[in-house]
Amino acid sequence: MSILRRFKATDLFRFNNINLDFLTETYNISFYLSYLARWPDLFCLQESPNGTLMGYFMGKAEGRGKDWHGHVTAITVAPEYRRLGLADGMMQLLENVSEKTYDGYFVDLFVRVSNTVAIGMYKKFGYSVFRRVIGYYSSGDEEEDAFDMHKPLPRDVNRESVNENGENTFVKPEDL
Repeated sequence: MSILRRFKATDLFRFNNINLDFLTETYNISFYLSYLARWPDLFCLQESPNGTLMGYFMGKAEGRGKDWHGHVTAITVAPEYRRLGLADGMMQLLENVSEKTYDGYFVDLFVRVSNTVAIGMYKKFGYSVFRRVIGYYSSGDEEEDAFDMHKPLPRDVNRESVNENGENTFVKPEDL
């Protein structure tokens, strides 16, 4: 049975099997370390009994007032461990910490509009599209839109973090 534990700085030298995937956003080491220092309870990984890293998530708490929320910066599972329910467990932990530790109104994340598998998974977890961000992802001359997906937490009693027409609500990255 695998364990879900907090990420450690030394794990940065062991997670290439997870990170080297075209759908996974990768960052520089200082970015990972800043999350680890600031939000250690929102940076966790799944590890197999033999010590292989299977997946991880990193998040943060941000916003003001009714926009105070947990944010999923990254969640990824190594290809050989996908479709085992690991992402579900990791997302539940992130949502629980966002609710109980940070008292957030909702959890949000950004996902490429072309990543239909991930969008379907997030919808299964209770997320819905809040808005579409034009050209959010860019590399070189290529740009791709993102869906900003939200899941309300119990503090959002009026479900203000939900937009029933989210897929048709367009914003620019600078308007976030």
